[in-house]
Amino acid sequence: MAFNINVQRGNLPKVSIIIVTYNVANFLQQCLDNIYRQTYPFLEIIVIDGGSNDGTVAILQKNSGKIAYCKSEPDGGIYDAMNKGLRYASGQWLYFLGADDELFDEFSDLLYQLKDNSAIYYGRVIINGKKTPGPVSAYKHAKDTICHQAIVYPSVVFTKYQYNTEYPITADHLLNMQCWKDKDFHFEFIDLTIANFNHTGISSTKIDTAFKRDQAALVLKYHGPAIWFRYIFRKFKVMLNPSKYQDSTRTD
Repeated sequence: MAFNINVQRGNLPKVSIIIVTYNVANFLQQCLDNIYRQTYPFLEIIVIDGGSNDGTVAILQKNSGKIAYCKSEPDGGIYDAMNKGLRYASGQWLYFLGADDELFDEFSDLLYQLKDNSAIYYGRVIINGKKTPGPVSAYKHAKDTICHQAIVYPSVVFTKYQYNTEYPITADHLLNMQCWKDKDFHFEFIDLTIANFNHTGISSTKIDTAFKRDQAALVLKYHGPAIWFRYIFRKFKVMLNPSKYQDSTRTD
């Protein structure tokens, strides 16, 4: 199943929202409705479905007049599907939304502030009832990164990078590391709460063992020796007293 429609750009930049789905019939219509209610007028919805068999495809067909592009077929996982979505997105800005996440009205407020295509803009999201912190330090970025649903990327990022499917759960962390080091880009915080991130999804309940294996080397490569030393020192402290460091919001 595949379909597409054209979306007019107008004077404001077009923002492509890429949704990756698999058997999300219980959440999908509400997710789409949260997009439809946005006041920002130039949104393009791209849905890449992994071959759902639970009614997801029927919901997509029902909404086909409002979805710019949709395809349902087996894929190689979340980030393989996101990379597919990138090929069909035509917006100057890109945002990735989970079907079980909730988009807030302040998402539109952030979009109206997009102006610098060298900036990777991010706001706050709610995770398990708590707002994420404000501006993220280099160390926090290296250790935990910025929540994917908090970020709006200029499309030029994806002319240089794609998601590395070697990391099936946290490839966005690597992407953000690459962008952090890249002198063509900078991260810019806007103090708006744009979404509720579903903390029961795979990225919150599973560990990306491949990424954890490589993280120290990636921190050194993309953040340098000072951040790397702090990261390694913290890992040592966690080994000595793991219960003290269960809270991921800690800054040490």
